[in-house]
Amino acid sequence: MIIKEFVLGAIQTNCYVVSCPETREAVIVDPGDYSPSLQHYIEEEQLLVKYIINTHSHFDHVGGNKKVKQFTGARLLIHQAEADVLPQTGTLASMFGLQVDDSPPADAFMAEGDEIRIGRITLHVLETPGHSPGGVTLHTDDVAFVGDTIFAGSIGRTDLPGGSHSTLIKSIKERILPLGDDTVLYSGHGPETTVAREKLHNPFLR
Repeated sequence: MIIKEFVLGAIQTNCYVVSCPETREAVIVDPGDYSPSLQHYIEEEQLLVKYIINTHSHFDHVGGNKKVKQFTGARLLIHQAEADVLPQTGTLASMFGLQVDDSPPADAFMAEGDEIRIGRITLHVLETPGHSPGGVTLHTDDVAFVGDTIFAGSIGRTDLPGGSHSTLIKSIKERILPLGDDTVLYSGHGPETTVAREKLHNPFLR
């Protein structure tokens, strides 16, 4: 598995391109904005992007959906609880003084237990609400793409509509920590971390 990270948009959101080196099939996780460097990477590596996956619907994670979908032709996936927010992406961003494109609607919905296959890689969908109602984590082997559920030394904010601190902590303790100490967590912002590191050092989990 090859993981390429791009930091996109005004809020510096981590976008991940996950690809199978044998088949060149790929997914793009959380394109928060369009970037020529992202498009160049896809074209240079001759990747076949099957899916654009949004871990949740906040504008800094979906702002690039429209343009990325245009140049990849990929199907857009999100949890159903987040779907209604996508057409309002531009309006919500404007409330923060930012400008992004409205997202196109999802082509399909993800739910707990779903499997997303790209070449020889299988991404398992875990429902991890709390930061938002339909937040998801994508897990494969010793890697998890956790969106804004947990960060290195912190957790996602819960003061936005649909957020719940107690639900978020439950998601982390029951869905993410059991993945195993060696699991690398790729978050929506900031550096990657591990389950073991967050068990020891994350003050919100004590």
